[in-house]
Amino acid sequence: MTDVWNKAVLYHFIHAIALFVLALVGPINRGAWWLLFAGIIIFSGSLYAMGLTGARWLGAITPIGGLCFLLGWVWLAISPPRL
Repeated sequence: MTDVWNKAVLYHFIHAIALFVLALVGPINRGAWWLLFAGIIIFSGSLYAMGLTGARWLGAITPIGGLCFLLGWVWLAISPPRL
């Protein structure tokens, strides 16, 4: 379960930095911000809970958070830059 906890921390850290950068840019990509935020809550949150409790069934929720991460990054890749 240590590996599960470490993966949650890594993804939480990377996406928290992305949220910080998006907050500095302003409300340009608010949708991407919310998707990345939801990904942190669902993906990392389920892995944290699984690491703490050992409840393996929480692994079924984790891909939803991963999908939120992917959609957030796709949003940022597709959205035209506004200056």
